[in-house]
Amino acid sequence: MKRNLGPVNALYPSLITIVGAVVDGKPNFLAVAHVGIMNHGQPQYLSFGINKNHHTPKGILEHREFSVCIPGENLVVETDYVGLVTGRNTDKSQVFELFQGELEHAPLIQGCPVCMECRLARVVDFETHDVFIGEIVATHAEESVLREDGTIDIARVRPLLFDMASIKYWSLGAEVAPCWNVGKQLKATRRG
Repeated sequence: MKRNLGPVNALYPSLITIVGAVVDGKPNFLAVAHVGIMNHGQPQYLSFGINKNHHTPKGILEHREFSVCIPGENLVVETDYVGLVTGRNTDKSQVFELFQGELEHAPLIQGCPVCMECRLARVVDFETHDVFIGEIVATHAEESVLREDGTIDIARVRPLLFDMASIKYWSLGAEVAPCWNVGKQLKATRRG
């Protein structure tokens, strides 16, 4: 028997990212778990829901560039910190060792196993939040998280997951089954 919980968002846990932008001439970072994949074609777009009270969007809107870094479990303290304090009165530019990619105003975090540079494509107003849609310009990944074929192995990334119900960070579990494959056995029995 299922209980109706009302209009509760049950899509958690969600991948947590660190969104970076240059604000007032300094790199600034914000932990963001409201992320989405917009498409799989080229160019590729990502979306990020960010409360309008945050400081980082100021830099995104000014320069139309930002970074999206995926922290591993080893960066849980720093990730939580950049989500707890505001760049309005805290300098977060020294929290991480940074590197430069192709975009001048998309600060990238050396300690994150995967980082993406994005160019702002559009902003959608959702009352208390803005949804920033960015075109991926470049993706940088540590050699240690890549498979032999050059694709990212999520198990090696060891990403942080955010759960709103428990207000906790979680880790990735074991692989369950291969996508676009495990269902073939049911598909074969349900033809017609």
